[in-house]
Amino acid sequence: MIPWLSTKTPFPDVQLALPNGLLAAGGDLSAVRLLQAYRLGIYPWYSPGEPILWWSPDPRMILLPREFRISRSFARVLRNADYEVRCDTAFERVMRNCAAPRELHGGTWINEEMIAAYCSLHEMGHAHSVETWIDGELSGGLYGVSMGQMFYGESMFSFCSNASKIALAYLTKQLQRWQPESGMIDCQMNTHHLASLGAREISRKEFSARLNLLVHYAPLARWQFDTDLFP
Repeated sequence: MIPWLSTKTPFPDVQLALPNGLLAAGGDLSAVRLLQAYRLGIYPWYSPGEPILWWSPDPRMILLPREFRISRSFARVLRNADYEVRCDTAFERVMRNCAAPRELHGGTWINEEMIAAYCSLHEMGHAHSVETWIDGELSGGLYGVSMGQMFYGESMFSFCSNASKIALAYLTKQLQRWQPESGMIDCQMNTHHLASLGAREISRKEFSARLNLLVHYAPLARWQFDTDLFP
């Protein structure tokens, strides 16, 4: 049996998670609860009609910004001037585009309750979007939660080829400038696409050890990307 959380119940130790990573159920999506969860490496993921489910998988997929892979063909894409990357100009739109049903995957776990919760985190300065704009249209992007020198990637979308990958490339490049010696992007679960970009799995124990150091760094004073990341 997994623990059932009330609004005030603390999270159990992540080492008590089931083999599939499920740790607890219940609770709420308040800003306080979400920030507590991310500080411990826990995230919510559940389907409509289910209680809130909290996860801490082992192993954990992560991407170190310096390990992001840029192929020669993608480097040419990045040098193209036909796109613009922006931060935090369309956070809710990015979430809703990530929530849109995918042709191969059907429904979505990003429901209205999740959108409201993360928009609140965004308004508080904890959640951010990285957006790729092409011809004045929002064409791809990603969103996640920033804490210290951790970025917890939540989801991404793309309406055009490479649009979400451009956003991720800019995020990794900027994080390297902000955090030249450390920093980590949480990718949660293993996917072939993320692995092809340099993400890899580490144990929950290693993830927690890294996390315990990175979340205690001072937060960034502002979330704005440099203009010369890919000249």
